Amino acid sequence: MKNYDLVVIGTGVGGTAAAFKCRKAGLTVAVIDKRIYGGTCALCGCDPKKVLVGATEIIDRAKRMKGLGIEGEILINWNDLMKYKRTFTKNVPKNREEGYRKADIDMYHGIASFKSENEILVNDITITFKNIILAVGSKSMPLGVKGEDHIYTSDDFLELDKLPKKIIFIGGGFISFEFAHIAALSGSEVHILNRSDSVLKMFDNELVTLLLKRSEELGIKIHLNNKPTEIEKTNEKYLIHAQENNENIIIECDQVFNGAGRVPDLDDLDLEKGNVKFNKHGITVNEYLQSVSNERVYSAGDASASSGLPLTPIAGKESGAVATNILKGNLRKVDYKIMPSVLFTHPKLAVLGLTEEKAIEDGFEISVNKIDTKDWYTYKRTNEAYAMIKTVVDKKTDKLLGVCIIGSNADELINYFALIMKFNLSYKEVKDVLYAYPTSASDLGYFI
Repeated sequence: MKNYDLVVIGTGVGGTAAAFKCRKAGLTVAVIDKRIYGGTCALCGCDPKKVLVGATEIIDRAKRMKGLGIEGEILINWNDLMKYKRTFTKNVPKNREEGYRKADIDMYHGIASFKSENEILVNDITITFKNIILAVGSKSMPLGVKGEDHIYTSDDFLELDKLPKKIIFIGGGFISFEFAHIAALSGSEVHILNRSDSVLKMFDNELVTLLLKRSEELGIKIHLNNKPTEIEKTNEKYLIHAQENNENIIIECDQVFNGAGRVPDLDDLDLEKGNVKFNKHGITVNEYLQSVSNERVYSAGDASASSGLPLTPIAGKESGAVATNILKGNLRKVDYKIMPSVLFTHPKLAVLGLTEEKAIEDGFEISVNKIDTKDWYTYKRTNEAYAMIKTVVDKKTDKLLGVCIIGSNADELINYFALIMKFNLSYKEVKDVLYAYPTSASDLGYFI
């Protein structure tokens, strides 16, 4: 029997910050993970993905500038790129464990499950705790398709030693589009299968339409109203049986990936034994990220059914808040009002706050400023065919409700708008700032 003030399940961003903070405050702390230490973002998510995005960004820009001073052809050497990617991930588990060891945090490798409201079982060891943080992250969403065992995950894509010639992504969300753009610019034939007639629903419809046009120009074939019914393996190929617009079709490919999204990874925890309520979005928590049914239990990151988006910065904020609430009593809440999100395609798509459609649905009286910026100097100098920004303003308060941007610099530009909204800056204040020129920021005064 082991005894700890705090047990943290998960070694990603959602668990690590709290583990270190609580240990520094003098609590006895243990961490548990069934996977190698490090979490999704560092090992098989945001960070390694961005390495691949950065390489294909060079290919995309070179293609756009061909004949405008750039000659010849630049190609992705996939094997070399993956070797480079692994330089960012290979030392993460070792470094994370060394950090825990130096902090005198006990480590367990294995599947954890509740025995009771204050007991966890891991590797036949019973651990009791005063508090526990469930930061177990997420996993690929089950598709419920016959032959699903033939479908690979986003984790598998990020470990491919050889890029397949023809790839199918099932689902029309972040994972499918980001990896589809990487694969297409690396030389693969790519198809995206989406069950409904719309994709990327959290973004502005008009800007999504522009991204779809660009995706098709890159050779990505997008199948809407497509419902896969079976995945069949024949020799070295895969056959995807599907209904598309009520017609039965079969698409052959070299590999098929699940890009339908992710769900909280809760199946192993035996939450009922711990009296921990949950739903499809994760652990049911109150405003302090504490379980509504077991006061010893807190949750952060993708495993928590909080109001936050499943983003790494949100997991970090929640982890810090949970640590404070454990150490000082429930007093810290996370502010979810400002949550910029970026789709790392080519071009990028970014959103903050409400889209035009959502603002109308929520009953706001709005004014929308839509600016096609492809002919602005910022974008014309790199020959971008698709660049646009939409700002949504509340007519009653004259405050910014939301922004959606498409363009190569959308990922950086959206952060300026996050500052504007966070500090309630007026249009005049934004316009009065002197910005370095020519930069993306120097366009800010003309957007609102």
